[in-house]
Amino acid sequence: MKKTLLSFVFLLTIVSLSAQEIANDTTKLWTKEGNISLLFNQSAYNKQWLGGGTSNIAGNFSLNYDFNYKKDDVVWDNKFIAAYGLTKIKGDNKIAKTDDRLELNSLWGKKAKGDWYYSLFFNFKTQMDSGYDKDDVKISHFFSPAYTQFGPGMLWKKSNNLSVNFSPATAKLILVHEHFTDFGPSFGVLQGDSSRFEFGASISANYKFSVIANVTIENRLNLYSNYLDDPQNVDIDYQMNLVMKINKYLSANVALRTIYDDNSVQAVQVSEVFGIGVNYGF
Repeated sequence: MKKTLLSFVFLLTIVSLSAQEIANDTTKLWTKEGNISLLFNQSAYNKQWLGGGTSNIAGNFSLNYDFNYKKDDVVWDNKFIAAYGLTKIKGDNKIAKTDDRLELNSLWGKKAKGDWYYSLFFNFKTQMDSGYDKDDVKISHFFSPAYTQFGPGMLWKKSNNLSVNFSPATAKLILVHEHFTDFGPSFGVLQGDSSRFEFGASISANYKFSVIANVTIENRLNLYSNYLDDPQNVDIDYQMNLVMKINKYLSANVALRTIYDDNSVQAVQVSEVFGIGVNYGF
């Protein structure tokens, strides 16, 4: 199953890149930028290592691909994100998942005045592989959960690297397989249900900049408040990706993600991935 899903992601990427090249060659209306990285981490200790430690090995794959359209007073920005990571600890037969994301963002805008646009946005997030809790019980799998947000609003766009979208009328749909709600709620979906609909307000911001030569930081923030249930509890999804380029093919990457969603876990969730590996920009 893992191989099939990963093959699908690679195939989708190739098709998307090919289609984008055609658009660039014929219309000159599209711009594209992407980055693929494969990071490796390893720690090894022998029995005499007084400081203690457990040998482990980990690998992480990530893909970030932007394909943006601009013609006259119309802009259409799209971003596709895929990430998957595994780790193996010596002496443990299990291979643990460290990262698993599929995300598509699409934002259409028509110029209103200056840097402001009337906008319509779409966001979709899910995962590729099964997830397990500390007791080795499956709690998620492909397309479960799956989150969709969409709605009209206003976009402030200074450049492709700096923008903020405000959507005061955002629809949100959460999908999970019904077997995850047999005995209780799951990811905000009530017991016995397979979906949850919300209506609220959303703010999405994107800021990418260079710290120094060959060091870039991309920040993405999404805030969401559900008008229909506890609007004071704002969902937060913040992603930071730091790329320190060593040469054309090698880089050090740091990926940080912070999530707060009281429908899932009433606590701040933080994940961080750091590694040195193969990096390719296109």
